[in-house]
Amino acid sequence: MNVDFVSLKRNYELYKAEYDEAVKRAVESGWYILGKELESFEAEFAAYLGVKHCIGVNSGTDALILSVRALGIGPGDEVIVPAGAYIASILGVTENGATPVYVDSDEFHLIDVSKIEAAITPRTKAILPVHMYGQASNMAVIADVAKRHGLRVIEDCAQCHGSTWDGKLTGTWGDIGCFSFYPTKPLGAFGDGGALVTDDDELADKLRLLRNYGSRVKYRNEIVGVNTRLDELQSAILKVGLKHITDTNRARAEIADIYLNGINNPAIELPKVASGATHVFHLFPILTEKRDEFVTYIKENGIGTQIHYPIPPYAAECYRDQGHELKDFPEAARVADHEVSLPIYAAMTRDEAGYVVKIVNNWK
Repeated sequence: MNVDFVSLKRNYELYKAEYDEAVKRAVESGWYILGKELESFEAEFAAYLGVKHCIGVNSGTDALILSVRALGIGPGDEVIVPAGAYIASILGVTENGATPVYVDSDEFHLIDVSKIEAAITPRTKAILPVHMYGQASNMAVIADVAKRHGLRVIEDCAQCHGSTWDGKLTGTWGDIGCFSFYPTKPLGAFGDGGALVTDDDELADKLRLLRNYGSRVKYRNEIVGVNTRLDELQSAILKVGLKHITDTNRARAEIADIYLNGINNPAIELPKVASGATHVFHLFPILTEKRDEFVTYIKENGIGTQIHYPIPPYAAECYRDQGHELKDFPEAARVADHEVSLPIYAAMTRDEAGYVVKIVNNWK
């Protein structure tokens, strides 16, 4: 049996007729930027999350960049970030001239909330937790620390559409929630896309200005903005995915349960889910000491895998001037050195998951 790491085509085929109709409707409208499809998607996504405002942009990275900018964070300011994350989260900080201050990971591969307070300085302006792999960070503690120190909170929700902490959806705890709609995400477009969500009316207004050249009326530019807009085609497609997100999240959770209950190889460390968190399993990360040998073995048995984030952002070449080494954050480094993601996506079959379990358990 061959098992793809992910099949976007099979995910599309789950709701092919609806996607085809959405694309046709958007194309035939003759209006492709800042139109009715975007307006209705923004309203529907905001309603799904239970927030007042959703602002569609062209990527999750742009959402992060604009969130930092909208909060007035720039040169001389610091933002607390996870050491174990994808580099896009850090780019949101550095693109605004601010300085990322890293905090090591915990046993759930999330920012270690017990170490955040020690990282705060007089220059700290915000905390930027990343809900890695689909699991919610401990937002209750983060919100409390932020409130006591007068800090803003920006949630990176690129991988966690629908996950919760203490029953409250990710993206709704902080001042701003930033989402990616990259095709493989729990809510994925058929290209790049992203969004910001907030309950703050003034922030929402500023974010709408920033995404559209700093303008609400053409040629009248109130602030210095950029061009980053979620287009009509992707908005129409995302409305279909949003309609089915409960089912697709449940499908991935069922695959994750097969893995969690079936894999019993002592050489494999399975992901843990924190009490209070829900996990939508955008990815299923395992850790193993002999990663290269494992990846070769599982590939020989027809199974696709990916290694996620083998170089943490603090150790990236582009951030060499920050002066960090891989060993500076031991848990983030351990995950970077040993992580392998197993196949998991909504259209994956239970038989395929069972085959993955068999092959993983047979590895020595």
